[in-house]
Amino acid sequence: MSKEIIKIEDLKREFTMGAETVRALRGVSFTINEGEFVTIMGSSGSGKSTLLNILGCLDQPTSGNYEIDGVKMKDLSKNQLATIRNEKIGFIFQSYNLLARTSALENVELPLFYNSKVSSEERKDRATKAIEMVGLSDRKDHTPSQLSGGQQQRVAIARSLVNNPVMILADEATGNLDTRTAYEIMSIFQELNKQGITIVFVTHEPDIALFSNRTIVLKDGNIIKDYQNHNIQSATEELAKLPKQDD
Repeated sequence: MSKEIIKIEDLKREFTMGAETVRALRGVSFTINEGEFVTIMGSSGSGKSTLLNILGCLDQPTSGNYEIDGVKMKDLSKNQLATIRNEKIGFIFQSYNLLARTSALENVELPLFYNSKVSSEERKDRATKAIEMVGLSDRKDHTPSQLSGGQQQRVAIARSLVNNPVMILADEATGNLDTRTAYEIMSIFQELNKQGITIVFVTHEPDIALFSNRTIVLKDGNIIKDYQNHNIQSATEELAKLPKQDD
């Protein structure tokens, strides 16, 4: 029996906007086990961004329970939540969020600056290994402006790995990329997942969900589907089927 990484019970999130109450999440419940690759899908307004913010400890639910690795998030102080965000969760955003004047390697090192347990030598070592994992060793000294969109996203993935998080949380991480680059990025996620890393991937693209082993679909703040994908596609194989690009 694999370990529960995420446990969500009857999670509700309501926002008051003027005289109106917006129910973004209406009592969702699910668990995610260690080593799963889960896509969370839903159209705009389905509640997936709200759910992502709660999963990432960037927002608190109105009611319900959220546990990461057996720890209840509502019992923690702001500082403790910041530590959880830094040490347990690797974030990847659609817009990469890289520092413009900083090399790829230094961007990857960033989360470790907030971890007092890691020496500068170990920081560089871990960042170098993470850059190798995403196949960018030869570009580690380049700044973001010298990298393509896909390479910038690889740097963002490496940065999410550097703290050895219990899960990676990706928000529309292929949303700004062309099909070829998106499949390249998904093949990296599949490879990381094979190594046992738990991945939660928010997307609105059905073809991207086919690369994961489970899909949770939200609509109007409710989970309307939660199913195992019995026909997982290989991003590497799909990439090989695409027409060759002319040089």
